[in-house]
Amino acid sequence: MRYTWMLPCAVLGGVLMAACQVLIYRYAPVEQTMGLVQKIFYTHLPLAWWSFVSFFLVCVSGVAYLKTRNRHWDAVAGAAAEVGVVLSGLALVSGSIWARHSWGVWWTWDPRLTTTMILWFLYAGYLVLRKMDMPRERQANLCAVVGIVAFVDVPLVFLSARLWRSIHPAVFANKSGGLEPEMKIAAIAAREGTDIDQLIRDMVRESIAEAEAQKSPDRTDTPGFTPASRRRRARDTGDSE
Repeated sequence: MRYTWMLPCAVLGGVLMAACQVLIYRYAPVEQTMGLVQKIFYTHLPLAWWSFVSFFLVCVSGVAYLKTRNRHWDAVAGAAAEVGVVLSGLALVSGSIWARHSWGVWWTWDPRLTTTMILWFLYAGYLVLRKMDMPRERQANLCAVVGIVAFVDVPLVFLSARLWRSIHPAVFANKSGGLEPEMKIAAIAAREGTDIDQLIRDMVRESIAEAEAQKSPDRTDTPGFTPASRRRRARDTGDSE
């Protein structure tokens, strides 16, 4: 296997995740108003955090690709985008469950929720663009630009609760309250405990993306010359013979 360190790191990540569950359900107290439902926060936070990290990797890889034209960076960007879309989608779902019990509704057009949904649609569209039938070089260039521009929404998501009227809690920046010390320790541990797990996931997906890119036939930049047109040309040639 290309990354021989993946297995021990995966084992370490599993041990850390198990330790985090002990902190969440044994060490952190139960919130008085929401009860056990509040503990979904300890899953929601790492999901949102690592979706931002994944989209940052898409942006950095896009810049690297435009500068070097190395397809490795295009594969990294595609893999990171897939992971980021999954994680941000799960963050939206877990946040909706939390909101139903905290605010009484599954969804509200709060600035942070709205900007997060926009972010999800931007990178979901990015993934659709990667699957479109077009010359590979042109597709990689276009995807790099879209991945860079879409990242502009990430700071807006992070700052939305501070820039606009928002009912979404700014937990760690809340000077008038926020989490109990035990809850804060569990939240930080949950976020840090997922670091290795998410790193392994990104690396595995990037390896798969590179393998897929090597197996797939190259697509020329000649206008109108796509895999579909190549198949038609081969069929027509065979018929003429």
